[in-house]
Amino acid sequence: MQKLNTRTTEEKTGPAAPAELRQALAAAPKAKAQWNDLTPIARRDFISWIESAKQAVTRKRRIEKACSMLAAGKRRPCCYSIVSFDLYTALAAAPKAKATWSRLTPDQRRDFIGWMNSTKEPEANRRRIEEACAMLATGKRHP
Repeated sequence: MQKLNTRTTEEKTGPAAPAELRQALAAAPKAKAQWNDLTPIARRDFISWIESAKQAVTRKRRIEKACSMLAAGKRRPCCYSIVSFDLYTALAAAPKAKATWSRLTPDQRRDFIGWMNSTKEPEANRRRIEEACAMLATGKRHP
């Protein structure tokens, strides 16, 4: 019996980079080479950091900074709480929760991530991610 590969394209390659980031990377060969060498999770972290900007000016500045960091050999955005792939997909499936998440301060995000990651059991972690999405969907900003 043949085993099917159940991983999605996004799980294999990471989320698609925004058009502005792709353009900036095309103009910076060293940064693009580093980008191509990143894991899908590291790419997702850069994309999430860029997309979390509320203003176009901030987004543009983060894209420029990302290219600079990549060209310097950095593999993760600085001072950014790492969002697990499970949380990332849960937020993508819950637009209200994602909207609240995008309005959280870095400290509030860190609090949520710390609370979710404080469990050692994978099933408990999944439950906390579901609970966090439910809280965020109602507008709650702290676990």
